[in-house]
Amino acid sequence: MRKAFMCSLCHNGILGGGLYLDSQSVTYRTQKLTVNEKYKNLVLPLNEIKEITWKWIVFPVATFHMKNSEEYKMIIFNKVRFTKYYHEYKGD
Repeated sequence: MRKAFMCSLCHNGILGGGLYLDSQSVTYRTQKLTVNEKYKNLVLPLNEIKEITWKWIVFPVATFHMKNSEEYKMIIFNKVRFTKYYHEYKGD
C-alpha cells in the first residue's frame, strides 16, 4: 500500500511536491514546469538507499544517501509517520 506525504525537494531552492512511499521505492513528484526532468518524477528504490539522516532546520530535513554516492535532501512534513512506514517497508 502506498503512503503519501507533503514534502519539498531541496535543490536550487525549495521545490514543493508530493512524496510517495511503498514497498519498492520512495518517489518524489512535482508539477513545476521549470524543473529539470530528473526531479519531476524522482524514484529512489528502497534497495538503493544506503541510509537516511535527519536535521532540523525549521522543518525536518531528510538526506537520502544512495549507494551510488548521490544525495537528495527533502523537507518531509510528517517525520514520525514517514519513519514508521519507511522502516516497515524496508524491513528494519
